[in-house]
Amino acid sequence: MMELTRKGEYAIRGIVYLAGKPIDKVCLLSDIAAAVDVPPTFLAKIFQQFSKIGLVKSFRGTGGGFLLGRAAENITLLEVVEAVEGPIIPNRCVVTPSDCERSDFCNVHPVWKRVQGEVRSVLEGVNLKELASKERSDINN
Repeated sequence: MMELTRKGEYAIRGIVYLAGKPIDKVCLLSDIAAAVDVPPTFLAKIFQQFSKIGLVKSFRGTGGGFLLGRAAENITLLEVVEAVEGPIIPNRCVVTPSDCERSDFCNVHPVWKRVQGEVRSVLEGVNLKELASKERSDINN
């Protein structure tokens, strides 16, 4: 079963919140965590990981906090999910066909490849700006 972990869910909540803020607005971790109902220590670890790969920028000291590493429309949901969950893999044979002695003649192998491609395509087709805008409009309605 392919399922997003709690870490993945928290990561998405936190970064979508940032995407809804002005591009130059530095947000305190405690404010983000409270707004999206995520434990601050857990979110801090996620955002440290995001900072290393450029999804967010972090600032220490007075006035410190986080903001997006680049424009929200240039960050896809796929990037966020794979940053915390790793590559989307419906079956190990998709990554390393040589691990499965049946992959050359298995009738299901092409299906797993298609599942992987479709899921990646859907997630790649959604950016944080769209998600943040939808979230705001859903709240206001």
